[in-house]
Amino acid sequence: MTAKEIIRYMESLQDEGQRKVLMGFFKTAPGEYGYGDKFLGIKVPQTREVVKMAAKDTPLGEIPELLTCQWHEVRLCGLLILVWRFERLATRRLINDSEAIKQRDDILMLYLKYASQANNWDLVDMSAPKILGHWLMLPSALGDKAYKRKVLDQLAASPSLWKQRMSIVCTWKTSQMGDASWCLRYAEVHLYHPHDLMHKAVGWMLREMGKRVSMDLLRDFLRQHAHEMPRTALRYAIEKMDDEERRRWMLVR
Repeated sequence: MTAKEIIRYMESLQDEGQRKVLMGFFKTAPGEYGYGDKFLGIKVPQTREVVKMAAKDTPLGEIPELLTCQWHEVRLCGLLILVWRFERLATRRLINDSEAIKQRDDILMLYLKYASQANNWDLVDMSAPKILGHWLMLPSALGDKAYKRKVLDQLAASPSLWKQRMSIVCTWKTSQMGDASWCLRYAEVHLYHPHDLMHKAVGWMLREMGKRVSMDLLRDFLRQHAHEMPRTALRYAIEKMDDEERRRWMLVR
């Protein structure tokens, strides 16, 4: 399928009632974080069905047209096609394959080039861990771990809330794969972030790191930072602890 065919098909699925619901849910009113975004009113399972139809045969060169589309759901479709492609190049059999490495790097660079198009939390959260986070843990011809850290540092230092969110939410995958270092680094970087969406992201990633890697590492982080963390971040980080331990952490100031 071409990008134009995908867009036309998705436009045919437009649902006015659902569109209004999504515009409220994703905070598109003036002054809100999603201001100006446009929706067709397509639910995520419908978008995933389009991805199933299109992902295998849509040329990579068509994806930028999807990522720059005015419609939120079409941009999500483009991002999920990249996720689909990346995951199939990251199987155990292909981890060290030179052609697969090149193609993964190409997807990563395309993702970063159009990162600003992932301009809401769902677009970030459904793509960053499975592309950017997974790439951090795999062989790359682009550079070593220091290079990868530089990529995340640039995202973290961006004035864009969504690029900043990418730099922390991508660590969901690194923690899932047993490496706590990425989460701990970028949780500290964003510890004083002013936006509630980042407080939630930091706490969520810390919680996942504790669950996937080490609760002791999570407790060590909290012993250093609980007194200065935003309350929302702290609540998210300790969510899976027992009631008594949660109470103790919430009393730390």
